[in-house]
Amino acid sequence: MKNYPFLKSVSRETIEKMEIYISLLQQWNKKINLVSQQGMDQVWKRHVHDSFQLIRYLDSSVKSIADLGSGGGFPGLILALSTEIPVILIESDKRKTIFLREVLRQTQTQATVLCQRIENVNTISADVVTARALTSLTQLLEFSKNILNKNGYCLFLKGRSVNLEIEEAQKNWKINYKTFSSQTNADGVIVKINQFERVE
Repeated sequence: MKNYPFLKSVSRETIEKMEIYISLLQQWNKKINLVSQQGMDQVWKRHVHDSFQLIRYLDSSVKSIADLGSGGGFPGLILALSTEIPVILIESDKRKTIFLREVLRQTQTQATVLCQRIENVNTISADVVTARALTSLTQLLEFSKNILNKNGYCLFLKGRSVNLEIEEAQKNWKINYKTFSSQTNADGVIVKINQFERVE
């Protein structure tokens, strides 16, 4: 691990948990495809920091987070390791859910792993819904509508096609949103959606 500036405000305990996580990620990535090899070579900046930056957008009132398509754990697992907010990690691939549970066990982190297709999830609710590199904004809103609490909001990590995705989503959804530049990627954007409703 390099001395990244974003880690200066992070406790030693949290950094140790992150190191355990990344070590497990490297081991498991040889068996199941969690991140690309290029991503693995730049894991602290490309994945950890990219996920960690969402913390600044979490209000003090947030009591729960649902992470859609958690995969290798970005951003949901990083948020679980770095905050005391209960996180629900939703992932349909059984092998990946086993990995996520193993990270939680070895880091002694409290979070819930839900092995289920997102569109079938109807038993949970959350103040914040997160996702990264999963699907289009239109589909993310469709996934989020039955999970997000009434006064909650979404935080989606998006790339250079974000404006096109917003334009496309607005054909089906009325969206109240803000965008913020990523700290880790010149083309990256964080989309915060406070309210959305389907266009009739």
